[in-house]
Amino acid sequence: MKIGLFIPCYVDALYPEVGVATYKLLVSLGLDVEYPEGQTCCGQPMANGGFENMADKIAGRFDQLFAPYDYVVAPSASCAAFVKLYHPRLAHGNHECLTSKKIMDVVEFLHDVVKVQRLKSHFPHVVSIHNSCHGVRELGLSSPSERHVPQFNKVIDLLRLVDGITIREPERRDECCGFGGMFSVEEPDVSARMGSDKLDRHEATGAEYITGPDSSCLMHMQGIARRQHRSIQFIHVVQILAAGL
Repeated sequence: MKIGLFIPCYVDALYPEVGVATYKLLVSLGLDVEYPEGQTCCGQPMANGGFENMADKIAGRFDQLFAPYDYVVAPSASCAAFVKLYHPRLAHGNHECLTSKKIMDVVEFLHDVVKVQRLKSHFPHVVSIHNSCHGVRELGLSSPSERHVPQFNKVIDLLRLVDGITIREPERRDECCGFGGMFSVEEPDVSARMGSDKLDRHEATGAEYITGPDSSCLMHMQGIARRQHRSIQFIHVVQILAAGL
């Protein structure tokens, strides 16, 4: 299978090491991975801000760029969810929007398609799992706590393959961190308080690191932690899975 690697704009600009780790990990598993040049934002910020006409053009170009691939893989639950669920609505029949049917978050892809059973990574630290809203409720990376369904967590399943790691989950394990994209801009005080409360729960686990599938959530909490002089560190889950490569 041929994989197109999609690196979201904020990952490219602020956390390029996450993109590099994703590429290294996929290649280490013997997969055929390409990073198509010329890729841009998936259109999520524009659409969330109410500029759907602008996002539609971006969605069309995105679909065209990634058309040759069997799967499109991204280290971002929120961007993957946006392409999967909202690009078809933006298309309005102007293009086929095939990418929405084959895009996956990297955790989902490794767990459900590749079905990874063994990794060579080593990460001797205590980590607290941050289950992002998009990952839980739109991509099904873990079971939502408000529903009476069998419990599962694909992030934890993969991290259990890492040597030396200790995995913890906070109280209210899938409660929002307060980022929410435009919400953090429009309601900054509420957003910051939600993030601070979430940090309290993560720190209560005794973790050295907070990890998850969304750099945007980690970025939000990291900013609050820095302003409040907290010592806990942040790392994308794919960086842990690729540790030692």
